[in-house]
Parts: sequence; C-alpha cells; structure tokens
Amino acid sequence: MNITQTFYDKMAAQYDKLFLDWQAATREQAQILEKLFTDSGFDRTARILDCACGIGTQAIGLAAIGYRVTASDISDGELAEAAARAEMNHVQIRFEHADFCALSESFPELFDIVIAMDNALPHMLTHDALESAVRSITGQVRPGGLFVASIRDYDSLLTEKPPYSPPYIHRTDKGQRVSFQTWEWKEELYRLTQYIIEDEGELRVSKFECAYRATRRDELTKLLLAHGCREVRWKFPEETGFYQPVLVARKMETPEDRGSLC
Repeated sequence: MNITQTFYDKMAAQYDKLFLDWQAATREQAQILEKLFTDSGFDRTARILDCACGIGTQAIGLAAIGYRVTASDISDGELAEAAARAEMNHVQIRFEHADFCALSESFPELFDIVIAMDNALPHMLTHDALESAVRSITGQVRPGGLFVASIRDYDSLLTEKPPYSPPYIHRTDKGQRVSFQTWEWKEELYRLTQYIIEDEGELRVSKFECAYRATRRDELTKLLLAHGCREVRWKFPEETGFYQPVLVARKMETPEDRGSLC
C-alpha cells in the first residue's frame, strides 16, 4: 500500500471534519460543477465518472441532482465511507476500486465527463506518473467529452513555498474544530501533514501525512493536449466559486480534430 492509499484510508472517517457542513458542501459543489458542464453543452443525462471520489463529496452531490454517476478511488477506506454516505443520501452510485492511472482495467465503457477534484492529480510525484494518469483518464472520456479537475494554485505557491496553509476554524455547537496543514518542501515536492484539532468538550488531535508534487498549470495543459484533448481552459475561484483553480478539457471528437492541430 502506498503513502496516498494509507493517507486516505486513515483519514476516511474524519475527512468530513475539514468542512463546517459537509452535506452543504456536496450541494454547493454540485451546483458549481453543473454550471461548468452546462456551459460546455452537457445536461443531466451525462454519464459521469468521478475517478478520485474520496468520501463522495462531488459524486453524491451530482447524483442527488440527477446525474448518472460512477465513482472510483484507490482508497478502500474512502470508498466504504462514500458508499455509506451515498446510502444515507438515498442516491444510486456505482463504486469501484480503481487507480486513475489504470482506469481501463476497471471500466470497459467511456464516459461523457470524468472528474478528479480536490488536488488529486498532484499525488503523481513525477512528470512520467502524471502523464500516465492523464493518458489513463483521457482514455476513459468519450470523443467530445470533458475532463474536469482541480488543483492548488501551484504557479503562485512555488514562488514562496509556504511552510503551512492558513487554518480553517469551524465553530460548532460543542466548541470549535481547527484544521491546517504543514508543508515540508524539497524542490517541487512537498510532504504534507494534515492536522485536525477538535476542541469540543474533550481535546482531540489527529495527524495524517502524505506527499505531493507541485504541478504547474502549463505542464498539465501540455499533457492534456498531447493525449487527446483539443481545448483546455482554466477557471479561477473568482469565476467559479470553487476554492481551487479548475481545468475544463475537451476531448477531440474525430481523427480530423487532431489533424487540424498539426
């Protein structure tokens, strides 16, 4: 089991504590994603694969408003949590264990839209690993379909390489909950330590560690254009309302699309 699987398996039962109201976040993010989909010509008949679904934050929200959603992740702990939350929300989602670097091994079908939100792609710690993920993901998008993903604004973060993220402080009816991250940099790689401090009657501190590679937007754009996409657009929080930059990539529709770009 690699560091990413371990990180999410251990954190699965507490991931919702990063939100003040996880249930509200599922609804808000579904609205944001639907706006991106409709702006690109898709409606609720679109078949969606959330290939880094975590505990189902986006998948459950989208299923709740009528999308046909399949969801996968590398973490069995998060898949179990997501399945339980889908049942509680009375939505039907097909869940599969899958590595987004090898999606074709789990899915024979193509999807209208594939999503990978919440900084999932920067878990790829080398350029080659990122290219493998991009090749796999675009391979599951039907011609003319979309790939939608979000990553941190690493173009800005790499100028200063901050040692920590600003804390989130959530007031609750029992006290407060504080979450923040420390970042230990080594060139473009950094080791992240996530802390969740619960001060709600009893003090509880949880700690989870993982690794990331700061991925610039230009690198990801070039890889997507090299592996079947004809258009990549970046949208920023002031436009979308989402907390990270979001890419929207359109898959080429025909072989002629590729020829027209040469």
